[in-house]
Amino acid sequence: MPIETINPATGETIKVFEETSATDVEKVIESSHETFLKWRGTDFKHRSILMKKAAQVLRENSGEYAILMAQEMGKPIRDGRAEAEKCAWVCDYYAENAASFLAPEMIETDATKSFVTFQPLGVVLAVMPWNFPFWQVLRFAAPALMAGNTGILKHASNVPACALAIEDVFRKAGFPEHAFRTLLIGGSRVASVIEHPLVKAVTLTGSTPAGRSVAQKAGEMLKKTVLELGGSDPYVVLEDADLEATVATCVTSRLINAGQSCIAAKRFIVVEPLRKEFENLFVEQMGARKMGDPLEEDTDIGPQARHDLRDELHDQVVRSIEMGAKCLLGGEVPDDKGAYYPPTVLTEVKKGMPAYEEELFGPVAAIIPVEDENEAVRVANDSVFGLGAAVFTGDSAKGEEIASYELEAGCCFVNEFVRSDPRLPFGGVKESGYGRELSHYGIKEFVNIKTVYVK
Repeated sequence: MPIETINPATGETIKVFEETSATDVEKVIESSHETFLKWRGTDFKHRSILMKKAAQVLRENSGEYAILMAQEMGKPIRDGRAEAEKCAWVCDYYAENAASFLAPEMIETDATKSFVTFQPLGVVLAVMPWNFPFWQVLRFAAPALMAGNTGILKHASNVPACALAIEDVFRKAGFPEHAFRTLLIGGSRVASVIEHPLVKAVTLTGSTPAGRSVAQKAGEMLKKTVLELGGSDPYVVLEDADLEATVATCVTSRLINAGQSCIAAKRFIVVEPLRKEFENLFVEQMGARKMGDPLEEDTDIGPQARHDLRDELHDQVVRSIEMGAKCLLGGEVPDDKGAYYPPTVLTEVKKGMPAYEEELFGPVAAIIPVEDENEAVRVANDSVFGLGAAVFTGDSAKGEEIASYELEAGCCFVNEFVRSDPRLPFGGVKESGYGRELSHYGIKEFVNIKTVYVK
């Protein structure tokens, strides 16, 4: 069945790709496994040289990759270049640190010698989303390949050119041909790949329902999984926060990637004494961002990645307003052929509304007024999600205490917006998934943590 990609800014078909046949899927998996048997025997120095070259390829071709992202999922071109650069960073990071992260750990016991060693598992399947079409993949691929695994990518069906370009990054860098391969298949065929005996583990970034499906099949096959799922990140704004700096940070976080980010700020929990002033500044700054053609350098906000996703977002907004939320900005679908949705601000958001309960995957902010700090923390945690969270306060010690011990999320920031960083572990709790990517924790997810005891 052909895979058709549509430019979300124009509604025009870009290209039609042929889906990978069942026969070719089998060949790819077998070739990836055969490559693994040799690749696992290479040393870290050799892998590091190639991974450094991959970083170089990403930087040298960042403009080309940015155009692909803009055309396939609507990312503004300057953001696409920044994404390619961040991918190069994660390649460099693991090229420089994998050897120390996976060095044997000596442990004193009754043995003459006992230690823990970290050995690769084999072929790892990555099921990835469209919103950061290069970064989501590279933050898995760099540590997985440096650990001695090989990778197979099932990317989102609306970014096939990005998927094939990532495969080509590793080929251009000099990796073995089948060290990292792309399968152009639909979601309905993922289960059969997980079932394949040569596929040893699965990582997925995506929606909570997709995570449940993959986890169920992988659990049936007793295969390791890492899941980075949805989020409805709360940003708690306390009375002593620097309001202008806080609003600027909150707006930036809400509009990253046109709001299409798991760790974008989504729920703004503001104590009443600051509420009106926060709303006024927030609406002003949200409305000042330019929405337009993602290929234009001055565009801040591109279209939503698909028309159906835009329509689902608008339905959440409409239902929230019908239940009593007030719309301070936006909230109307533009009369345009592209999948655009304007920066939108809802306030008086309460429990039971879609804007309170669900993930708003687009440029829609939900302001939830609260009486005090205690209620703010309770509301922040009143969610099935637990990916990121932030707290804004003039008392950094208090902010650190709240972030460390009170907020239920995998990534908690103080006076800054939540972001991923190769040096820090990334992942969530509750329905935002489990396992960690990045840092030394991420590279240890897909290895056999092996005890060796010598008498």
